[in-house]
Amino acid sequence: MLTVAELKRSYEVFLSKGDSRVEKWLLMESPVPILTIFVLYLLLVKQGPHWMEQYKPLQLQGWLVIYNLALVGLSVYMFEEFLVTAIKSSYSLRCQPVDYSEDPLAIRMASVCWWYFFSKIIELLDTVFFILRKKNNQITFLHVYHHSTMLINWWLGVKFIAGGQSFFLAMINCFVHIWMYMYYGLAALGPEVQRYLWWKKYITKMQLTQFGLVVIHTGYNMLTDCEFPQGFNYAVFIYAFTLIALFSNFYIKAYSKKSTKNS
Repeated sequence: MLTVAELKRSYEVFLSKGDSRVEKWLLMESPVPILTIFVLYLLLVKQGPHWMEQYKPLQLQGWLVIYNLALVGLSVYMFEEFLVTAIKSSYSLRCQPVDYSEDPLAIRMASVCWWYFFSKIIELLDTVFFILRKKNNQITFLHVYHHSTMLINWWLGVKFIAGGQSFFLAMINCFVHIWMYMYYGLAALGPEVQRYLWWKKYITKMQLTQFGLVVIHTGYNMLTDCEFPQGFNYAVFIYAFTLIALFSNFYIKAYSKKSTKNS
């Protein structure tokens, strides 16, 4: 068994391998803050519905519209930053190591990676709003798994690989989130608008498509001699398959079975 001194040394070595450019950025110096947020989130998921039992569901229409449309704006900004910075940096989809230099474009890419990570903290409010509105049926395993794991995944991403080929999966996810949060923002306006929102199931199809693209992109890079860390490639590859399985299950239950009933 490792001693306290050995654990401390391992922890210091772990931190020393991080990207020195992001070390002093908000929440990046140590994993303690993000792990705290992670634990508090899971506690909220478990206890939040119980805390709300004695209260009536809150009507948060205005807040939901503002929140979702703000995330549309943030997603547009991040998508544009990922795309423009990658093009200006002549990024390759075949093999793109991380540029750890102080070059302005390298810093710009690291910065938008951090914003993408931070957006995953903001998106935890999805769950908070479900709890406050007593929409507990929306707090599924898929919902909690996706929100909580993205926190840890992208803290590690920014800490160690802020840039490189990791930009691709973040960029396409931002594109999907533009449409997803636009849908939620419009749906929050009420039934008069909701009846025109026929494209909800296509958002899930877009999500599944993005995971497929991530598998293809990462799978290809796993087979090439590229200086991007292979450990992250394997982790992303496996993680993408878990999301394909979970989102496919959701799509079948939400839409395929419904179509069968209606036929």
